Amino acid sequence: MLDALRLSVVRTALALLCAVALLGGSAPASAADQVIKIGLDFSVSGADAADDQPPQFGAMLAIEEANKTAPKGFHFEAMALDDAVGGIHNPQQGATNIRAMIADPAVLAVVGPGFSNVSAATIPLTNPVGLVQITTQATNPTLTKTPKYRTAYPDRPNYFRVCATDDLQGQADAEVAKKLGFTRVYIIDDNETYGRGLAEVFDESFRKLGGTVLGHDHITAQQQDFKALLTKIASMNPQAIFFGGTTSTGGGLIRQQMPGAGLDPEKVAFIGGDGLNSKEFIKLAGPAADNVYYTVASPHLGDTPQVRAFEQAYRARFHTDLGAYSANGYVAAQIVIAAIERAIKENGGKMPSRPQVLDAMRQTKMETLIGPVSFDKNGDTTNPVFSVMHVKGGKQVFMSQIAVKA
Repeated sequence: MLDALRLSVVRTALALLCAVALLGGSAPASAADQVIKIGLDFSVSGADAADDQPPQFGAMLAIEEANKTAPKGFHFEAMALDDAVGGIHNPQQGATNIRAMIADPAVLAVVGPGFSNVSAATIPLTNPVGLVQITTQATNPTLTKTPKYRTAYPDRPNYFRVCATDDLQGQADAEVAKKLGFTRVYIIDDNETYGRGLAEVFDESFRKLGGTVLGHDHITAQQQDFKALLTKIASMNPQAIFFGGTTSTGGGLIRQQMPGAGLDPEKVAFIGGDGLNSKEFIKLAGPAADNVYYTVASPHLGDTPQVRAFEQAYRARFHTDLGAYSANGYVAAQIVIAAIERAIKENGGKMPSRPQVLDAMRQTKMETLIGPVSFDKNGDTTNPVFSVMHVKGGKQVFMSQIAVKA
């Protein structure tokens, strides 16, 4: 019995040490402080970690910094959960994570998920309780622009985003293809919420710009072999393939397998949205990674003192370079923290309710690392800007920015 008790004490101590390590050794809350938790739901294991770990890190940094100036009597903590299963984002796991966050009354807002189909599974859970969600890079338009997932309170949007949406990203991708001189493109998508939606917008937009769509196919979940499809596409002599999806849902493998199917990667470009924005894509595509173009649904960070300070703090804390959505994670957390602090003030210095935080969230108007942020009636950013990226020499290179209006 004594040995069991000692083992329990050791395990508890180790758990506390791990929690402190996760928060970067920041000072713990005093006994008198009320803890406010901010949920972080991202896919941070397996292939999707390259996409989702950067915004999670950015959000964690913002939470840690917020404790330096937190309202008296309050302390912010992250509740970070992984929604990947087998290394791939999973809607069911995302829903399980969100249920755990809802069950904890200290959770007043959630940053994430990073993927659209996971978000689609979580909004019906957070909408009834008025829990704020803010995504860093989930771009499917239906998440906000329709009440489809707001099953309890369709007229009470609680899902916000600091990124632009795919109805605009698909247009931006079509404009990129046109500016690059492509007139004959074949389209493939992963048949998921994000990928198929983006591909359909690109299809329509590219045709309107005078381009020819040679065909449009949907691949299946977990598909690994694309030789037959790519051989068919090669017979049509495309100038480019557009892929709607992510690295983990086929993007990297398709590009990798193109040379073996008669598609010279130096002559046949690969185009996509922010689902291709990953070092994992470059790793999987290997020698075929060059001549790839994609958009990121956020402005490119400029060289300013504020950006340099953020980059320095991020590197010091996580010992890695910024990812495409690191700043989005940082800004998203800053925004929900500001809303929580506003709600505390409006509630007389007391712990606010989730609906009170939601009301404060709608008042957001901030200058941030990624520019001015405010939200329209649906929860979408009023500053939709895309960065155009190119893979050259195995490296991600910024090309230009595009502002697209609906």
